[in-house]
Formats: sequence, C-alpha cells, structure tokens
Amino acid sequence: MRVFVPFVACLVVLSACGRIADVGQAPDFTASSSGSEYQAMISAPIASDRTIDRAPERASLWSGTRNSLLGDRRAGQNGDILTVVIEIDDRAEISNSSERSRSGSETLAIDDFFGLPQRIDPRLPEGASLGSAVGVSSNGSSSGDGSVSRREKLTLRVAATVVGVMPNGVFEIQGTQEVRVNFELRELIVTGFVRPEDISRQNEITYDKIASARISYAGRGQITDVQQPRYGQQIADIILPF
Repeated sequence: MRVFVPFVACLVVLSACGRIADVGQAPDFTASSSGSEYQAMISAPIASDRTIDRAPERASLWSGTRNSLLGDRRAGQNGDILTVVIEIDDRAEISNSSERSRSGSETLAIDDFFGLPQRIDPRLPEGASLGSAVGVSSNGSSSGDGSVSRREKLTLRVAATVVGVMPNGVFEIQGTQEVRVNFELRELIVTGFVRPEDISRQNEITYDKIASARISYAGRGQITDVQQPRYGQQIADIILPF
C-alpha cells in the first residue's frame, strides 16, 4: 500500500504536467504524415493481374485513361481519394406499457357433514368451528412502463483515402479531418470497407454503403475540458459503491 500511493501520485503529477504545458496554447494538429492515409499515398499501387496493350487512338475523344474526357475518375487503387457523405437523421421513439391483475378466492365449508361439526365444535377452543374449515384468498397485480426517445442528426463531408484493397476487390478506406476554431479542435474520423461499384460517378459514397463503418466526431480543447469531469471525480465514480 505504501508503494502504491507514491506510484499513483507520480501518475497524477505527470498527467498534470502535460496539461499544464497546454495552458494558453491551442490544441496541436495531428501530423498528416503519421497516419495510414499518407503511407497509402506514397506506396506503390497494387499491380494488375492483366495488362492490355492497345495503341492509343489519338483522333478519338474516348480513351480508357482517367485523364480523358470521359474517363472514370473514381477511386480504384491504393492511395486514391474519394468523398464520404455523412447525412444521419435518425429518430427512434419506443413506448411500452403493460398491466396485469389477478385475484383468487377459495372457501371450504363442512357445516353439515354427518353431524361431525356439531360434535367436534364443543371440544374446540372458544370461537373455533369446523363450519368454515378452510379459506384461501390471493391477490396479485403488476404494471410496467418504459419509453425510449432518441434523436441524432449529423451532416458532414470528408475526404477518405483507399488504404488497402482486399483480395475480393473491396476497398478499405480511412479519412480524418481536423478543424481548429480558436482553442477548440474538432476531429472527424471515418473508417470502413466499400465496394468499388458503390462509388458514384462523382467519386462519392454515402455512409450507409460503408461496411463496418466507424464514424467519430469529437473535439478536444478548452471547451471539451470544461465539459468533462475531473480525473479524480471519474475515479471516485468508479470506486465508490454509493
């Protein structure tokens, strides 16, 4: 226990020093050359299994190259860029109510049973009688109410990079975007898998066509720090049982 307390104190001091160094400073951007997007762009594209040798038709407007007038400019290989359109407007309202009631009553009387009650009653304690030998009654009721109300709306556009091509031809994409306003930094991250045929002619894809989509829209800075509880309070909320 004596060793654990100084260890925790050192961690608190180190974390505090990191935060103190940012006092009066705007949040730093993440280096653009440190992510997988940059690595995908500088790496060589995946070699094609087949090559088509065709003499260029200089007099024709049609050409299969991406730089031609009618060429396909959609993302098609490792390092290409496409636009992810995020338009989330979800609303869910669920309300359930249940009520149940049950009652029962049972009575067994032997007022005239071959004269036995009249013979046995004088021998019973005062006030006791076999006239109403058995009586059972029960009542039960239960009720429950539950409701869920949720509303989410998000409209964003972000450029994503093809960071990998799966064996079946599906693209693995990743996109990051950081916007700093005064001392608050907003960060948008999009990752997932897309099919080449789902990419539109405008080189765009909507979020509902991204498999295993991971969309994060968060921030860091002075405003975010104020909205978050202190580390001590978060630890106390986890440890304290009440």
